Amino acid sequence: MIIMPVKEGENIEKALKKFKRKYERTGVLKELRRRQYFTKPSIEKRKAMQHAIYVTQMHRDDE
Repeated sequence: MIIMPVKEGENIEKALKKFKRKYERTGVLKELRRRQYFTKPSIEKRKAMQHAIYVTQMHRDDE
């Protein structure tokens, strides 16, 4: 659970922005979306391999 103490006289929008930043860094939302549905381990491995191939090709093209 994220606790954001708001100082007296502090802008509420600034505090909200800090909260959102902290929330994103925890990765809660990303994890929630990832667990929304089940993907087979073989498909996850395939996606990881495809991403690795894509990244290496992009690095080769830069040189």
